[in-house]
Amino acid sequence: MNNYDNNKNNDKPAGLFADKAYEETLDSPNQDTQPLLTEPSTPEPRMTKKTIASGEPLKLAVVGHTNTGKTSILRTLLRDVYFGEVKNEAATTRHVEQAQLTDSQTGEVLVALYDTPGLEDASGLMDWLEDNTASRRDGIERLQQFLASDIAQGSDSYELPYDYSQEAKVIRQLLASDMAIYVVDAREPVLGKYKDELAILSWAAIPVMPVFNFTDSQDANIDEWQTMLARRNLHISTRFDSVAFDFEDEMRLWKNLSTMLTHSEMLEQLMQRRTENWAQLSDEANIIIADFLINVAAFVREINDSDDPMPVLAQMQEAVRQSERAMQHNLLNLYKFYDNAVAATPLELQAYQQDPFDPELLKSYGIRTTSGAAAGALLGLGVDAAALGTTLGLGAAIGGIAGGLLSNTSSIADRISGVKRLYIDPATLTLLATRSIDLLTALRHRGHAATDATQLIYKGAKNNSESDENENDNVTPWPTHKLPSELKKARGKPQWSSLSSGKSEQAQLLRADKAWSLSAKLQSYNYN
Repeated sequence: MNNYDNNKNNDKPAGLFADKAYEETLDSPNQDTQPLLTEPSTPEPRMTKKTIASGEPLKLAVVGHTNTGKTSILRTLLRDVYFGEVKNEAATTRHVEQAQLTDSQTGEVLVALYDTPGLEDASGLMDWLEDNTASRRDGIERLQQFLASDIAQGSDSYELPYDYSQEAKVIRQLLASDMAIYVVDAREPVLGKYKDELAILSWAAIPVMPVFNFTDSQDANIDEWQTMLARRNLHISTRFDSVAFDFEDEMRLWKNLSTMLTHSEMLEQLMQRRTENWAQLSDEANIIIADFLINVAAFVREINDSDDPMPVLAQMQEAVRQSERAMQHNLLNLYKFYDNAVAATPLELQAYQQDPFDPELLKSYGIRTTSGAAAGALLGLGVDAAALGTTLGLGAAIGGIAGGLLSNTSSIADRISGVKRLYIDPATLTLLATRSIDLLTALRHRGHAATDATQLIYKGAKNNSESDENENDNVTPWPTHKLPSELKKARGKPQWSSLSSGKSEQAQLLRADKAWSLSAKLQSYNYN
């Protein structure tokens, strides 16, 4: 849904005052510049302003002080961990970068986003504007006069005490945009420099909406900020944490922006499409989880009664580990997270690195093994009390049927013929389901700017390094002894499992209907 081109800085997007903002030419530091208040000697064709009422994309500038998380917010809105550069230091973004939000069905560009450099010295710029521009002129004229001055050029050929070239880039983009969001680090106190930034931004004569970032922090000063903003007639603001993501916060951001526009058709179309896409992601994610669980539930290996089961059981464990890892990566890719150095993923937490067959992991989820589970290193691999060649006799096998241990009487023939059937036990299936749902919850509440694996903020998330006193915090989707009917059915269908047959595509087709059915049940578990 997101497309951007970092090489479009030379394009001159038409904004409300773009013809004035781009009258000057700054292609080369040594090139002579023409003041904006004087017509160029060789007039260049001007672009005709087209408003969003005529169907053009909304041009939205993202502005704010240095290191407030402008690029981080864009990464999360774009679902793109690669956009821009995010560092815990000031002035990371040095140039205006463009990105686009498109209609996923039609390809139409709905919103053009512009990531601008941080405002580094708005107070100094305000002093210059007060000293060098006439207060009787309107804000746009005063900003134009600044853009035509030497201090806005950032050229090495000038020996000036001040360099406001970064601020000039922001102001040029403001004058070329339809509206702007002003990113506020909610942890920061209200300081004079921020008041000066808002005063300068107001001179661009476009709607500006403050957006609070890092709102999940205990140090947030939102009430203090809102009081200051109200005194400057900025009564519409919103919260959008680029790390602790909430889809409803994003929808509220677009909704609040739309209330500031005369024509908001583009934003309304964007909200509708992104809501549909978010629901579709949920459907696809639950299908991935359901398919994985049925694949594992149907996983069965048969050996002779006299064979040592230990090597086969160990092989089955490894196959399940690899299958879970593949499922986890499918979820990561679906939500556009990648297991690399650009952004940390939830898989870096100990809870997702721990072996699913570790008894301590089962304990941390409050799951107890069934009586049919093998012990010790082979925990999680069940031994069918009748059909798996235990020391039980035929009478005990019949008793097992009566007690619900077997799904059909055909397994008695296996016992008579001396066949052992090895499978994944219900406790481990329940653990795999719980951990998969937890991961999905994490991905739906994780911003694409999160650079630390511990920035995993969602209800119920925890690292296994925590004390055992919280071991029962996790809620399993079903009791261990009450597997969903789809998983029970799979226990008798080894042909459904690619782990059993080795025929991946064929097995997936066979279990497809049950995967859809199970995914609908998974949807009922709260991860929002």
